[in-house]
Amino acid sequence: MEIDPSTERYELSISVEPTDIDVLGHVNNVVYLRWVQDAAVAHWRAAATPAQQETIAWVVVRHEIDYKHPARSGETLIARTWVGTATVNTFERHTEILRASDHRLLARARTLWCPIDMRSGRPTRVGADVRERFSVPSGSEEK
Repeated sequence: MEIDPSTERYELSISVEPTDIDVLGHVNNVVYLRWVQDAAVAHWRAAATPAQQETIAWVVVRHEIDYKHPARSGETLIARTWVGTATVNTFERHTEILRASDHRLLARARTLWCPIDMRSGRPTRVGADVRERFSVPSGSEEK
């Protein structure tokens, strides 16, 4: 996966709790997915306007995650996230989970999110303001 250096990154600090650990003594795979979602939600809340937050919600339609190295109880991690390509119905989001002490990549995820109209509960198209704020500039969006 190539990273566009012009794309804004959002970072969320994470403390690994004892309840995050599985029987093998490292963070359970499902916990990484929770952190991917937590980072996306935190980014949306930090960057979207109040009006955008009142009218648009997001649901995951696909997760892809590669686990590289384990995280352990007591470690501090960084979830770094950014939005990639936007289509008519989905926004691609990338997330890296890094160990804070050495910035070692522990996991990398690609998630597709669908915008939902808060009033109807149905998929919706987002305005240019959201696209400009969150998606990668591209001359050829998929239709």
